[in-house]
Amino acid sequence: MEWGVIFDWDGVVVDSSAAHKRSWEQLAADIGKPIPEDHMERGFGKKNTTIIPDILGWANEPEEVADLSDRKEALYRELLASGHGRILPGARELLGELRDWGIRCAVGSSTDRANIEQAIRQFGLEGCFDGIASAEDVVEGKPAPDVFLKSAASIGIAPARCVVIEDAPYGIEAARRAGMKSVGLLTSHSSNTMDGADLVVPDLSFVSAAQLASIVNNQETNRI
Repeated sequence: MEWGVIFDWDGVVVDSSAAHKRSWEQLAADIGKPIPEDHMERGFGKKNTTIIPDILGWANEPEEVADLSDRKEALYRELLASGHGRILPGARELLGELRDWGIRCAVGSSTDRANIEQAIRQFGLEGCFDGIASAEDVVEGKPAPDVFLKSAASIGIAPARCVVIEDAPYGIEAARRAGMKSVGLLTSHSSNTMDGADLVVPDLSFVSAAQLASIVNNQETNRI
């Protein structure tokens, strides 16, 4: 029976936290706005349309929020292109193994599609993903399940036959609400924040296609 894998992006496939942090700080300097020291922790996994009004308090009008979001992501892509990012351990290998198995893979992320597409080109991941659902595709961000449901639809796999790979508690909760299995990576958070994940591992180098098949087929799960 067919099954699929949905990958969150930042902190799962690529390490680009420094580029995100620097782009927010650069935008704050450009527009003369303060930025809280804990903004990255509070905004982790959330859409810019939530971060800008609710966490940063920079704007509330939808057009202004959208403009600030676009400017921030343009700065981020410039930083990524200049070398402020890397593919995370095990990502390339697992994606290659899943491709060899014929498993459909999708991205389900709160980041912009242009960011994902640039990184796919930059890190040579063309052909690894059969679908993408990004910030532009949903109104409600994680922990709402919308982005993962869109991802599953993009690869034609029923939600119950999908396993999500996430590095954030909001993402694990979104997977649960979507009726999907989940793997929690400890690339960004500690293990005690990953309650509800079917498997918890340090990074993708500890994950195999066979393990994911066992999880989606309701076989034994564990924590490494």
